[in-house]
Amino acid sequence: MNDVATPLVSVIVPTYNRARYLGRALQSVLNQTYTNWEAIVIDNHSTDNTDEVMARFIDPRITYLKIHNNGIIAVSRNAGIRVAKGEWIAFLDSDDWWKNDKLKVCFEYMNDKVDLIYHSLEIVSDRPRRFSRKLIKSWQVRCPVIMDLLLNGNALAISSVVVRKKLLMQVKGMNENPNMVAADDYNTWLKIANITDRFKFIPKALGEYFIHIGGFSQCDMSVPYGYAVLDFTSRLSKNELMCVRSNINYIHGRYEYLNKKYITAELALKQCIHYCNFEISFKSIFMILVIRVRLLLTPPPF
Repeated sequence: MNDVATPLVSVIVPTYNRARYLGRALQSVLNQTYTNWEAIVIDNHSTDNTDEVMARFIDPRITYLKIHNNGIIAVSRNAGIRVAKGEWIAFLDSDDWWKNDKLKVCFEYMNDKVDLIYHSLEIVSDRPRRFSRKLIKSWQVRCPVIMDLLLNGNALAISSVVVRKKLLMQVKGMNENPNMVAADDYNTWLKIANITDRFKFIPKALGEYFIHIGGFSQCDMSVPYGYAVLDFTSRLSKNELMCVRSNINYIHGRYEYLNKKYITAELALKQCIHYCNFEISFKSIFMILVIRVRLLLTPPPF
């Protein structure tokens, strides 16, 4: 039987008006084959039936908090981190969910040589995505980890991460700057990588990342991304800085492309070709070619 007072893992679940998804997320925690956990749900005073959903989960390992975060999800995550009893913190967004063995597999890598664990996630959408990627396929970041994260982008999906609480406390939690909303996690991994290189990637998809209307995945992340890296750019060479700026341009260009704003998309994507890694350069060239074809086939306005 578990000692609820001393869980090894504290699961942080921020939520706001996600009642239709929250139950699925929490059930995936309850379904874990590894059971020495607590879950802390931090609700930004939802106006939907979140309270009714939470009333269905009667388990001493689940704590339900309400705070006002003023639209800054980092405030909710930090509130959960502060009250967490576990040595390790696992993050789970309320519209994502885990496979039953997620914590068990992560537990196998919890040792004195590892400070942060992460893995891939399958992508699920509420709309058809015939030609879109099916997986957030991460990679094992290389040392120095902070340089890998700066030059190659965020390798860590937050609903995959399990990290030592003492490191989160050491970096003073997640940045609550409103300009960094939805990139505060990336900024946190950079701050932790400034302390330790002991990041462990598990090459398995141990959860699902849900894309839906209203989710942060539908937003232009280029501005928050820029704020997330700002404090670390002074260590970069001129070419490395151009690489980071190109990554930001790619994020903006892809967002504009998906929203059929082809002129501004092409302008941003052109900035990615020479300084980004091969994969992003290739994707940028492909989108520019598609834009050229679509503009050529589009009849001029009368």
